[in-house]
Amino acid sequence: MAGETDLKKILASLQPDLISGEFVFVSLADWRDDDIRGFSPFAAIREAEGLTLVISREKAEGHALTLGPAFRCITLRVHSSLEAVGLTASVASALARRGISANLIAGYYHDHVFVPSTRAEEALATLKALSASDA
Repeated sequence: MAGETDLKKILASLQPDLISGEFVFVSLADWRDDDIRGFSPFAAIREAEGLTLVISREKAEGHALTLGPAFRCITLRVHSSLEAVGLTASVASALARRGISANLIAGYYHDHVFVPSTRAEEALATLKALSASDA
């Protein structure tokens, strides 16, 4: 099933959903594929410096990892195509106008926006307003 490519339709159908719990980004310099099973990562990204994992704050604390800032995840429930143009820019721009940082990760079906925990409700309202303005 192909995702939507029309930006106007995508924005009108964002359906932002604030996921429960907090997430942190951690980096593992030395790792093996078996090492990440216990973390149940939301996402894993290979970089030259190591493996970045997006995991629950509880998992990070349980493994005594160095914690950075805590984030909340807003999943955009619209099924956008990976080839759609402008979604990331539109979301990031709307949040930037409010001074809210945004770390976006694209999945096959949905995009996921990680925002500072302290600004999560404001970010959710901003994305709902963005969607309503394009309805």
